[in-house]
Amino acid sequence: MTADTPYASVRRADAADRQAVLDVLTKAFMNDPVVCWLFPEVGRRGRLQAHYYRSLLTHPAAEVYLAGRREGTSIWLTLAAGQTPHEGRPGASGAGQGTVFGENGARLLALGQALAPRHPAREPHLYLPCMGVIGGRQGAGLGSAMLRHRLERADADGLAAYLEASSPRSRALYRRHGFEDLGEPVRVADSPLLWPMWRRPRR
Repeated sequence: MTADTPYASVRRADAADRQAVLDVLTKAFMNDPVVCWLFPEVGRRGRLQAHYYRSLLTHPAAEVYLAGRREGTSIWLTLAAGQTPHEGRPGASGAGQGTVFGENGARLLALGQALAPRHPAREPHLYLPCMGVIGGRQGAGLGSAMLRHRLERADADGLAAYLEASSPRSRALYRRHGFEDLGEPVRVADSPLLWPMWRRPRR
């Protein structure tokens, strides 16, 4: 990768970057509508977010990237046909969530159960559980750079991609990069909407 490539600001994160990744995601999603619904107590939100993201980082299929000067990050999972994103992910099945997430565990579990049937499992695909950019750098193109960086390789491999957009703004970004709504949006009780989205590889 040379300095004049469009992806020069995106690199694969390593173990030394783990805390930076957690910090970026926590800051980026602190005021996200879905995160605020899942973790309504502001004083505990950051700690609970970090615990959730930490379980993603330890997923055996995780690829983690940093953009800019540790200002944006994305976590991708490469899933085989029939594989769910929770396989191999510590604490994601609901067991132990009662002690870690307290009363918020029920909301997290309900949302996961509502989204599970929407996740396409018939074919291998990339899953983007989260991508975030810190507040002061949102709109600077880091999200687009991270998407282009990974989706170009997915296109070369003939691999589709799936995600759930948690806001109209992120949905619009993903649509610009080839994602389309996969059915109606999902809502649990009084939660904000989430938009399941699917992208076929481009030839």
